[in-house]
Amino acid sequence: MATLELSGLRKSFGLIDVLQHIDLALADGEMLVIVGASGCGKSTLLRLVAGLERPTAGQVLIDGSDVTSRDPSERDIAMVFQNYALYPHMSVFDNMAYGLRIRGLSREDIRKRVDEAASMLGLGALLERRPRQLSGGQRQRVAMGRAIVRHPKLFLFDEPLSNLDAKLRLTMRAEIRRLQRGLGVTSLYVTHDQVEAMTLGDRLLVLHDGRPSQLATPMEVFERPADTYVAGFIGAPAMNFLPAELARGGSAALLEMGMLLPFADGRRDGEDGRQLIIGIRPEHLAVGDGLEITIDLVEPLGSETLVHGRVLGGKQPLVIKLAGPFPGGEHLSVAPRLEHLHVFDRASGLRIDPAGGEIAARPLAAADIAD
Repeated sequence: MATLELSGLRKSFGLIDVLQHIDLALADGEMLVIVGASGCGKSTLLRLVAGLERPTAGQVLIDGSDVTSRDPSERDIAMVFQNYALYPHMSVFDNMAYGLRIRGLSREDIRKRVDEAASMLGLGALLERRPRQLSGGQRQRVAMGRAIVRHPKLFLFDEPLSNLDAKLRLTMRAEIRRLQRGLGVTSLYVTHDQVEAMTLGDRLLVLHDGRPSQLATPMEVFERPADTYVAGFIGAPAMNFLPAELARGGSAALLEMGMLLPFADGRRDGEDGRQLIIGIRPEHLAVGDGLEITIDLVEPLGSETLVHGRVLGGKQPLVIKLAGPFPGGEHLSVAPRLEHLHVFDRASGLRIDPAGGEIAARPLAAADIAD
């Protein structure tokens, strides 16, 4: 088991800064999920930890030891890739045993470790098969087994489920979390899938253009997003954003279309007229007197319905998640649930809390994690 600390990590390719200001600490056994849009630097960060890339600045510390300049083979890290990276001419057993043979373990130790991992992963009956004889989910299990048998200090997962279909992703997601908790291995997991991020991580690191937008528990990221990028990225469908300004001495927001929304959780600092963005999740809009919406599209999903439209008289798009069927018609009136409003400064995009001021992404240390 191990702790991981990244201090002042930065990576540039020529004049392009791919990662900046990465500071974080992982507790022993913690799983941190790194999430963000394509090109935000997720995989580069993983490669820096693995030693496949060298940082432009900063340090990587494992168990308090600086490994920034060490080769990947000297870091005791196991990596699970998106494309499985199995040897096609080898059996499942040999794929899982290969790294142990390279390290010089005895036949008895290799057999014991492979059998233990195969039992955990349900691969006992498949050890003599070749990768081409396996399904996608079975290949991913073999890739995980190859990592498990090494008994590494750290697991690194680079979008391991992206090649699987939706049903199999759900199954494998639960399997990865169960195994990681059972083994207690400190882990970094990279994904662009927010559902994976919310369900797998003890904490999330949301990256945006190579910078940390927020580092917090999944529920804190969902309930108190640090800025409009995080608010729009986490949650499906994405949060609605409405331009507004501060009103009534900081106790309410006046939407551009004239609707006044009192803050249920307290006043915001600033003079009336301060430019705001009000965030409302689609599930926090209820049918009732309020915003008049022109309907563009209705998506029935069975137990719920997504309604896409525009605020009447304007071009502001809005998505509403209804708990039942759409009542019909070309227009719909919806009212925001005031206790679920999110308030952001329009210029900076940062969240504005009732206590006053803006909150920026706060890099939590391992000690901040609740047991």
